[in-house]
Amino acid sequence: MGSALAIASRTPLTANALVPSPGGGALRFGVNFVPRKRWWYCWLDWDQQAIADDLSGVADLGMDHIRIQCLWPHFQPGISTVSDRALANLRSLLDAADTAGLDVEITVLNGWMSGSSFMPPWVAPLADFGNQKAGNMFTSAAVIEAEKLLFRRIAETIGGHRRFLGFDLGNELGVLQNPNSNPVSTIEADAWATQMLRYCDEIAPNKFHVNGVDHVHWFNDFGFSREQIATTGHASVVHSYVVFDGVLERYKYSDPASLHLAEYEIELAYAYHADPNRRVWVEETGIAPGEVPESYLPEFMGHSVRNMVATGKAWGITWWCSHDMDPAIKGFDKMEYVLGLLDLQNKPKPMGRKFAELAAELRRSRPEPAQRKTALVIPDRGLSTKPWPPDWKFASPYMKLIDRGISPAIVLESRSKDEDYLRSRGISDLIPLRG
Repeated sequence: MGSALAIASRTPLTANALVPSPGGGALRFGVNFVPRKRWWYCWLDWDQQAIADDLSGVADLGMDHIRIQCLWPHFQPGISTVSDRALANLRSLLDAADTAGLDVEITVLNGWMSGSSFMPPWVAPLADFGNQKAGNMFTSAAVIEAEKLLFRRIAETIGGHRRFLGFDLGNELGVLQNPNSNPVSTIEADAWATQMLRYCDEIAPNKFHVNGVDHVHWFNDFGFSREQIATTGHASVVHSYVVFDGVLERYKYSDPASLHLAEYEIELAYAYHADPNRRVWVEETGIAPGEVPESYLPEFMGHSVRNMVATGKAWGITWWCSHDMDPAIKGFDKMEYVLGLLDLQNKPKPMGRKFAELAAELRRSRPEPAQRKTALVIPDRGLSTKPWPPDWKFASPYMKLIDRGISPAIVLESRSKDEDYLRSRGISDLIPLRG
């Protein structure tokens, strides 16, 4: 890779630098890493040079961190067995990331990724260990102890590595919270996530631990509660996609609602925060050719990213994803193969160059957050209890305000009479949700 795009310092940020104060501090830019060679099946067939080359390409874009995926059955093939080879390869990846100047968030319990299931067979709902049904990953004591074993072994292996950013519990675990796979109530899901995040703090203190949820819990009263994912871990997480979050069924790709989707999700998460200094991590966001015209992709990215940053509430933005996927690896939706900022030759695509430019500009001159004197008041609960489709009861009136040129905040009904709270957020005009 040429050095022209190598615009970020490769000095590691400390844990204390991870969470910026409101309206200032370090704004992080990164990518969800997808290896060019063998995808994440590479855990079983490691090529250190290929990983190093990939991460050099990511660093040349000016990124400061990556998020990676530990396919669960590769790391933990049995309930009491963790792969020493996978752990060694993980250590090698962090060493390559150190050379490239990239911090690494490790996503661990990946039974779901890129539209495919990767659940270990011993976690299947009907798994029978002796006389105990021990399959449910959220409620079974035996499985939870196995999960903790995996986190503990990873922490023992790389917990002291200077590039270890923190643990992400798992990739979009709400997908696994359904009647056919690990059925779980909201109370049970919240208790599990609270327990696991507390355990991460015990075995890896002073790190950046999160629950990498997708849109379903923000748009529906299903699985993890919004109250829980907005108050546990070290940041709230949103995954923002116009194709999955119901936008393109309602709006054109260039409409304000499409360009302000992640902004809405950030503001919604912030409404549930108990700590005003807590940040929101846009942990996944992306767009593929075919969802919008290819010529519009960089412009879409520019508007969307600037709107995220304009909230003043973002910890960072982590694009999906680093590299295109090798078409020789069969079995995924065609969209998955073309989402990279870098191509299969490790060269930046137009979207990659655009993201590099945005990262450099917004680090150099972070704009003042938009003033949000007007707030949409929403009930704390009241969305569909089904996981699909996304319920736009809260989002639609927000987008109508955007259409009117108003940059709104969001306030929970339970806090709408708290004058000190409203004053602290600079809110003077409340618009109750109607209908």
